[in-house]
Amino acid sequence: MDCGIITSKSVLLLLSLIFWGAGAALAYVGSYVIKSYSSFGDFVSDKYSIIPAAIIIGVAVVMFVIGTVGCCATLRESKVGLGFFLIIILVIFAAEVTAFVFGFIYRGRIKGDLEKSMKDVFQKYDGLNTESHAVDYLQSQLECCGVNNFTDWTATPWFGQHNNSVPHSCCKANATQCTGGLTQLDLLNTKGCEAKLEQMLQDVLSYAMLVILGFAIIKFFGMLSICVITCRSKKNDYQPLYAR
Repeated sequence: MDCGIITSKSVLLLLSLIFWGAGAALAYVGSYVIKSYSSFGDFVSDKYSIIPAAIIIGVAVVMFVIGTVGCCATLRESKVGLGFFLIIILVIFAAEVTAFVFGFIYRGRIKGDLEKSMKDVFQKYDGLNTESHAVDYLQSQLECCGVNNFTDWTATPWFGQHNNSVPHSCCKANATQCTGGLTQLDLLNTKGCEAKLEQMLQDVLSYAMLVILGFAIIKFFGMLSICVITCRSKKNDYQPLYAR
């Protein structure tokens, strides 16, 4: 058997196995991105920013099925199966490139989106509504206070209505004596939340984009391998790896 054929088949069989593993990995990445955005959804007004994650999960679901199709088509050297496999890879490759482009676009829009939406949410804080729970979760998880820093709270209705104090979620972890008063700065997290949240979302999106790029490269080599098998099978007569 032609060495090129053996190599190409090995690549496709490996690609089929990778499809299963990639499906699981992409499902995890997509879910993680959506979970991260959902946790701080009140601060992200542009809901389309989760489009890359939605595309990733859609691709992951299809991958589990494709892995089986690709493996059978490669072993049987079915031209129809390989052709179908090629089309599927092309579609997924295009979807991954699209997700990568969307991720690149929204990665640059995170800062501007956060700046306006966060200020609006912090102004609505009253300790009871949905926005308040989102703010408390944000400040406790990221150990921050205010949008740019703790002084942002002085311009909110909450500050004047509660003895010139900030919410308890601004207090440092295990600071049981903290009352939220500005006289206890040593017990408060003084850094703003915008920079920390922006960095976290940037890191999550960058990680997702890196994964997408890696799998897109693998798909490219898979398409080349299918072309090699299809072209050489027309010129050479050899025994398939799998005989019916």
